[in-house]
Amino acid sequence: MNTSSAIQLNTVPDVWGIASAIDIYDCDPGKIRNAEYIKRFVKDLCDFIEMKRFGDTQVVHFGEDEKVEGFSMVQLIETSLISAHFANLTNTTYLDVFSCKAYDPEATRRFAQDYFDGSRSCLSVTYRQ
Repeated sequence: MNTSSAIQLNTVPDVWGIASAIDIYDCDPGKIRNAEYIKRFVKDLCDFIEMKRFGDTQVVHFGEDEKVEGFSMVQLIETSLISAHFANLTNTTYLDVFSCKAYDPEATRRFAQDYFDGSRSCLSVTYRQ
């Protein structure tokens, strides 16, 4: 796994913030069902995109309906928030990264897909003005 910096400021428009929604399909079931692995992912992701974590990573398992059952994660960062839900039924990761500090959404998508051994992923980016 490449752990070099993801930031490529020359490719990021001059905006107030970047919001990335990343859906990762066919993830390794053992990885998305492991709270400690998810916490390690958050630490490694924050290092990768050069974001400073604020407080502890929260990882909670819930969902009475099998469609939504799985872990949810929240991590405050000094420049905003990272969150995710890991759906057990479909082995899908739904990751959101929002920051007013620049980062490379495409590199973030690749990093997360590799981390959870997903077969494919899609990225939706909103640049906040």
